[in-house]
Amino acid sequence: MSGVASTLAKKRARAAGFGTNANANKYLNQDYEAIRSQCKSQGQLFCDPYFPAEPESLGFKELGPNSSKVRGMQWKRPGELCSRPQFITGGATRTDICQGALGDCWLLAAIASLTLNEDVMARVVPSGQDFGADYAGIFHFQFWQFGEWVDVVIDDRLPVKDGKLMFVHSEEGSEFWSALLEKAYAKVNGSYEALSGGSTTEGFEDFTGGIAEQYELKNAPANIFQIIQNALASGALLGCSIDITSAADSEAITRQKLVKGHAYSLTGAVEVNTRAGPEKLVRMRNPWGQVEWTGPWSDGSAEWNSVNPSERPSNNAEDGEFWMSFSDFQRNYSRIEICTLTPDAITSSQVKPWSVKNYNGTWRRGSTAGGCRNNAQTFWMNPQFVIKVNEEDDDPNDNEQGCSLVMGLIQKNRRRLRKDGEDMHTIGYAIYEVRATFKGQTNLHLDKNFFLTHAQKARSETFINLREVSTRFKLPAGEYLVVPSTYEPNKDGDFCLRVFSEKQTETQRCDDPVDAKLVDETVSDSEVDSNFRSLFMKLAGTDMEISAAELRTIMNKVVGKRTDIKTDGFSLDTCRTMVNLMDDSGNGKLGLGEFATLWKKVQRYMDIYKQNDMDGSGKISTPEFRGALGKAGFTLNDTIFQLLVNRFADTDLTIDFDDFVSCIMRLELMFRVFRKMDPHNTGFLEMNFEMWLYLTMI
Repeated sequence: MSGVASTLAKKRARAAGFGTNANANKYLNQDYEAIRSQCKSQGQLFCDPYFPAEPESLGFKELGPNSSKVRGMQWKRPGELCSRPQFITGGATRTDICQGALGDCWLLAAIASLTLNEDVMARVVPSGQDFGADYAGIFHFQFWQFGEWVDVVIDDRLPVKDGKLMFVHSEEGSEFWSALLEKAYAKVNGSYEALSGGSTTEGFEDFTGGIAEQYELKNAPANIFQIIQNALASGALLGCSIDITSAADSEAITRQKLVKGHAYSLTGAVEVNTRAGPEKLVRMRNPWGQVEWTGPWSDGSAEWNSVNPSERPSNNAEDGEFWMSFSDFQRNYSRIEICTLTPDAITSSQVKPWSVKNYNGTWRRGSTAGGCRNNAQTFWMNPQFVIKVNEEDDDPNDNEQGCSLVMGLIQKNRRRLRKDGEDMHTIGYAIYEVRATFKGQTNLHLDKNFFLTHAQKARSETFINLREVSTRFKLPAGEYLVVPSTYEPNKDGDFCLRVFSEKQTETQRCDDPVDAKLVDETVSDSEVDSNFRSLFMKLAGTDMEISAAELRTIMNKVVGKRTDIKTDGFSLDTCRTMVNLMDDSGNGKLGLGEFATLWKKVQRYMDIYKQNDMDGSGKISTPEFRGALGKAGFTLNDTIFQLLVNRFADTDLTIDFDDFVSCIMRLELMFRVFRKMDPHNTGFLEMNFEMWLYLTMI
């Protein structure tokens, strides 16, 4: 129940505007200003109880408590490592970031990109932090985490071995912002070791809130130059690199002064007119601030003489920035990464940001984790989303009609689960065109029949075990259904689905409404036939009423004789629920008419149960369970169905008859109580705490 309450609290906080960069959520409810003030007033340096200077903060295997790599390791504050520690000296630069004994070069490349963009850097590394008069051993950083920004507090005790920082450190040793940033990111992910191995795009996204795409240039789409131009026009961050073939190649400099295995920024893309015709050019930047391309279109090269002076940029400084032809770029570089930013991350009025929609969801074993399309019987159970593409792009140079969008599916918090032996799931998504029959309907979770009779319109480029799968599409105006899934069914996980589009789109969760068509099956005493009356008199005893304990005996005798229905017996708790539903007098027992009504219901539920037991096993599976609930008159959304599976399904994801009856009875009781307390059908109740306790204890 606490998990349900937490989920509802998070939804309410998001609706109130928390989780934006301007109003970041306080990670683990730690308030930087309040803690710092308290530490200063007490004359103490902060010690973080949530990420302590203990072995578990380092790791679980390679950096586990018994690992030789951590033998002799100590935790020390910057003031214990040098006489005059600095947070940032003379601005943040790439020389502040040197790799240590941790395989997180992907993260360091992303941190290095921070230093190239002052706006992004200011979001991640809040200003006003130093080792001066206000120093209290506490620092904070802000990261984007799956749809929301979080403010992460840390103390400044850092892992040290042989008198030196074990992990990220600055080149000259007295600057600590990068080491503290790495520690804050390790805290969010559970430990330092959880950061080992990854993709630069993951860091890009967590530092910007944007969505990242990666293109291998040898297999890039034909319109890649146009994609680059549009990305730059929308304020995106672009990076590129040249593959290395051996360790010796790392940062090796080619004959024309390009650096292998090194991250470049791509900052411009234009087409200029030359005497020989139009030429596509890209502008690159080496973060070193020097070592520039010396081939065609480099600074001061003869090619510029064929271009009208009005089109020539200033390109003679040895500042690390240079131009090259797009064909040379494709020939020399291996890949390009594009991180499209959210509108709130862009401060320039010169760019046109893309629209962004963000949705959170869950895959749960037995209820909403249906696996990929290969699993025809369960695929339909995955969460579903409808995207309405209303406008097409207005780029006059593009011959292809449609709306450009980038769709990303992120699986959440998988790094934190590494210590438990978990890792990334293999994930992806399928896209279906919504035909006229279903257009405009978002209060409908499409069932198995739809997917058996409709082919997918598009899909993610691949199913892969990365944190995020993102793919660029150009879709005609219309409505589309997106089904995100793990490759295999019954894999638990949380996800975030994001849609970045050049034009405005509408994205909504597609789910069944919560409703019930309750049948009036009331049987009055006078309607009971003589045979049933005689049976009741034998069962009820001298008081002519049936208690929950007596009902349990009766039910177990009846179902115990059947071979076509599996059950481990009706529990007393289930029988109490049944009595509560039927008991109008409030004495906790059933009279003749009440028992006859109950018996009628049980007979109907038994028929429904058998109809949905497709394989005749005597039990129903969780997909069959959802169908049976529908036959019984209940439409329930994914969230509630998840709760019912958790509550009533066995470990083999089947529901036996007594649990099915218990579920149906409990649902009917809750619907009837709510409707009785809401006579005007407002959909809301107002109650005090005593009433709340009464209802939850039924």
